[in-house]
Amino acid sequence: MSSNILNFSLNRCTSVDKVNGTDLLSVCRVRDTFTDAEIRIVVKMPDMEIVEISGHFRHAYLDAVEDLDSRLQKVLGVRVGTGMLKIIKGLLGEEENCDQLVYMVEECCHGIILTLTKKVLLKAPDDEVGKFAFYSNMVKKSIRLYDRCAGFGKGTPLVAELEAENGGGAA
Repeated sequence: MSSNILNFSLNRCTSVDKVNGTDLLSVCRVRDTFTDAEIRIVVKMPDMEIVEISGHFRHAYLDAVEDLDSRLQKVLGVRVGTGMLKIIKGLLGEEENCDQLVYMVEECCHGIILTLTKKVLLKAPDDEVGKFAFYSNMVKKSIRLYDRCAGFGKGTPLVAELEAENGGGAA
């Protein structure tokens, strides 16, 4: 870890791969000047239920998450979908050192959702104007996509209409 707080770097990555022919493995990694963390979840398809979870979380200045493995195991059985963030927060805790952990588990779940959304993306029209309207309407219909990838990020053209309808941000 760097001793110069002004020297900072951040890398976040979430990836999703198929395992066992049907189930999905989602991995979220966060590495920055102070943090080295990884969360791995396996989601059983088509139920979209978390059936495996593991990870590590090390931070230079925050205390270690108490009983990380047993805390993560509480998430087993949660279904990826509506209401999952509230459930995950309730199960993992809301202490300061758990914020990043909750974010990473949620990010793994959103990776699963975006992977499943890929099939819908392929239905977009071929012309540029049609594609723009298709993607813009898609994020309006499925608000969980808002700010979950670069294309649907805050302030991007694809979410401009949604943000304008909601007074500068999504609901």
